[in-house]
Amino acid sequence: MATSSARITLLVLYTERVEECRDFYSALGLRFELEQHGRGPRHHAAVLDDGTVFEIYPVRDRPTGTVRLGVSVDGASARPPLAPGRHVLTDPDGRKVDVQAT
Repeated sequence: MATSSARITLLVLYTERVEECRDFYSALGLRFELEQHGRGPRHHAAVLDDGTVFEIYPVRDRPTGTVRLGVSVDGASARPPLAPGRHVLTDPDGRKVDVQAT
């Protein structure tokens, strides 16, 4: 596979299930803060160790479609704890999430 110097710095999920998605990703160890920029919608934002911003916004026009995410987490800190290795989980919107637990 070819490599690139580009990196993703922002990922925003739009959902009708904001709190359920926040709870799902929080259980994997992401730490969210409630934010609102000006008159924009209240949303949840987490900054990952590499500086990537992961946000969960309420849907306005349509939810984020099919997206497959991959995250690496401390399995012992997940709720419930995850054994080391690869796990494929499904978030509240039906997105597949590849979780590599260490």
